[in-house]
Amino acid sequence: MDLWSDFPRTVLEFEERFGSEESCHAYLVRQRWPEGFRCPGCGHNKAWELSRRRLLECRACHRQVSVTAGTIFHRSRKPLRLWFKAMLLLTSQRPGISALSLKRQLGLPSYQTAWTWLHKLRRAMVRPGREALTGKVEVDEGYVGGEESGVQGRQTENKSVVVVAVEVKGRAAGRLRMERVEDASAASLNAFVAANVVPGSAVRTDGWSGYAGLREEGYRHQIRVIGDPERASRLFPRVHRAFSLLKRWLLGTHQGAVRPHHLPAYLDEFVFRHNRRSSRSVTLPFQRLCGIAMLTPPVTYRQIVKGTQLLGVA
Repeated sequence: MDLWSDFPRTVLEFEERFGSEESCHAYLVRQRWPEGFRCPGCGHNKAWELSRRRLLECRACHRQVSVTAGTIFHRSRKPLRLWFKAMLLLTSQRPGISALSLKRQLGLPSYQTAWTWLHKLRRAMVRPGREALTGKVEVDEGYVGGEESGVQGRQTENKSVVVVAVEVKGRAAGRLRMERVEDASAASLNAFVAANVVPGSAVRTDGWSGYAGLREEGYRHQIRVIGDPERASRLFPRVHRAFSLLKRWLLGTHQGAVRPHHLPAYLDEFVFRHNRRSSRSVTLPFQRLCGIAMLTPPVTYRQIVKGTQLLGVA
């Protein structure tokens, strides 16, 4: 039986299934070794389970292996049940969850713990080797930050430049990509498109010179001259809606205070949430997040925390 066929479909079923450390540990073992245990030392496929210490001991070389070693959960002293609950809260609630709310709901000892957990999990929201966007794709850039005076157009001194790409699926929006870039130059914008859109796709942009090199990069570049700024939302409705929802989400769930250094992590969460907004099960995003978390190297609080300036979201 695979990982998905017997997975809980509702929150109640989830809580019944993962109400113990044993059930959570067993699920992670299946996540890490879906084809059966393999010793990382000698490659042997049989192991004893040391239940009290939550370890597996290879029957051949006697190496003891932790299922969470080298993952997001590496060396965590908190119960797996709490991690599972945190992942469910993060993925099942439409607006996500703030660190303060996570602390209160799980009874975590400090705001710092809750904040660190959320940032660790955001690092597991980008699947390695994910497929690039294809077909018809809208691309535009916007700005996240407080009001600025004395700047015009694409000039900015304090705001973060965020590029957005959305697949066109009839009148609907398909998959989404967002990235914070250094500026709105051709080097930054073309690099974003190259990393996120399959060559040969039809890329729709405005007439900004920063997109001028896309045709040479192998894209069918479709330029739409905006003229009146009021027309932008009509010419690029999917991009502008995604950016509007991003700013509303940052203001609502996270109170508009996001450090510029951490903005890429929040963008990853927003993209993860958007691309799974039509999941057939409330617990399916949890499955995806948990699977990627088992492939994501560990990171410490000290490694996450950099920079001190807060970025207000206009």
